[in-house]
Amino acid sequence: MIKQIILIQSEQKQQKKHPELEENFTFETFVPGENSSFAYNVSIGVAKEPGRKFNPLLIYGGSGLGKTHLMQSIGNYIYKQAEGKVKIAYLSAENFTNEFIRSFSDKKTEQFKNKFRKLDVLLLDDIHFLIGKTSTQEELFHTFEALHQKKAQMVFTCDRPLEEMKGIEDRLKTRLTTGICIDITPPNYETRKAILQKKLQLMKKDVPEEVVDYIAKNVQTNVRDLEKSLNKIIGYAEYQSDHKVTIEIARKELRDTFSQPSNGFISVETIQKVVADHYNISLSDIKGKKRNKKFVIPRQIAIYITRNLLDYSYPELGNEFGGRDHTTMLHSYEKMVDQLKTDSSFNQTIEILIREIKEYRK
Repeated sequence: MIKQIILIQSEQKQQKKHPELEENFTFETFVPGENSSFAYNVSIGVAKEPGRKFNPLLIYGGSGLGKTHLMQSIGNYIYKQAEGKVKIAYLSAENFTNEFIRSFSDKKTEQFKNKFRKLDVLLLDDIHFLIGKTSTQEELFHTFEALHQKKAQMVFTCDRPLEEMKGIEDRLKTRLTTGICIDITPPNYETRKAILQKKLQLMKKDVPEEVVDYIAKNVQTNVRDLEKSLNKIIGYAEYQSDHKVTIEIARKELRDTFSQPSNGFISVETIQKVVADHYNISLSDIKGKKRNKKFVIPRQIAIYITRNLLDYSYPELGNEFGGRDHTTMLHSYEKMVDQLKTDSSFNQTIEILIREIKEYRK
């Protein structure tokens, strides 16, 4: 019995997590794609050889793309390998600033300096928050110098390239770029689908393939929005007696989510106009009968986007596109679906157009 207790205690000790890091933010739960594979591989290299490779590491990109996930994966990996015998701090730049300000009011500046300048790993999130905060920037500069001298690993994230961040001192910018700077962009269709499948695997949930595909095609923004849409569907299923979700249910439940632009409403005409402008043709060409490739491809794209954003039936689509029959609409839609499966650049074009449609102002 005593031996068993010792074994349990030993196991619990090994499983001890870092208090500031999310347990589920690991390299195993991250799904790299074309948009993030470089950042992913570099992060693994940093985690395996902290303080030696790519120090500091700066990851930048929009909200919800996985910057924090990779940063904390580095921290979790190092902490696990060192069996907890390493000083790691993870915090946002806002919290760093707040702690720094409190250290003055509480007359504990030395305690603050000792806390951060004696770390083995500093993980500082969202450093764009420091724009215009000269005193905090100066403190971070000195913290950087102390950590760099002792070869402590530093990882930073921000929402844009440093050169675009006005209000950050040049000497701090110089230090932050002495290692490697990597951007993460929005994931493409294949990566979005893989992320959803990984999420379902981790949650031990089952959702029909066509529903996963529907979400992956319609959420082009970031990982956070992908998970939000998937969670909504899973939540809906849990409160149904049969726990089943069909593509029809998914379209109904997510219609508002997918169709909510910045001006509050998407019309067929908006879609047609944005696509026409993108291809430098007229609105009448999108609806018209011209069969030249110059007009057919934009027309098919507009049909595909309308079907996905507004959930129109094929007869309804036909009425909006010059009175065409439903078989023509079905053919146009399926042709776009097939092209999206094999042409990544075409997928990016669709994503750009959908983004423009959602941001469109009359």
